Amino acid sequence: MFSKESKKTSVKSVSERNVIGKNTKITGDIISEGDFRIDGTLEGNIETKGRIIIGETGFIKGKADCTNADIEGKFSGDLQVSNTLTVKTSANITGDVVIGKLSVEPGATFNATCSMKGAVKELKKNEQKSTEKTA
Repeated sequence: MFSKESKKTSVKSVSERNVIGKNTKITGDIISEGDFRIDGTLEGNIETKGRIIIGETGFIKGKADCTNADIEGKFSGDLQVSNTLTVKTSANITGDVVIGKLSVEPGATFNATCSMKGAVKELKKNEQKSTEKTA
């Protein structure tokens, strides 16, 4: 009736969804494992292993570090997206951007210094090869 099977532990992925509402202003730093939707204002830094979504009324001024990002509102500062940055028609981005992949819809304002992680790795490899040849 009772068996001596080992108990299996299941690892659950974090699927938190955090929302900063339309009329909310936060000043400070946020660190989270889950996704963030920002319809209000954040002045500070945000770091998450999930996705950052900036709604049409949303605004981030500071540094953001995430896996994926969808931007419809405004962003000003340093943005690091390890996978895909999607810039919607109503978006306005200024600052420095480091990404894995980029998708920009027509009509978006993208006034940023942008570098792609894959391209940076290739440049470094080429630089190392050229210095090895001259040495």
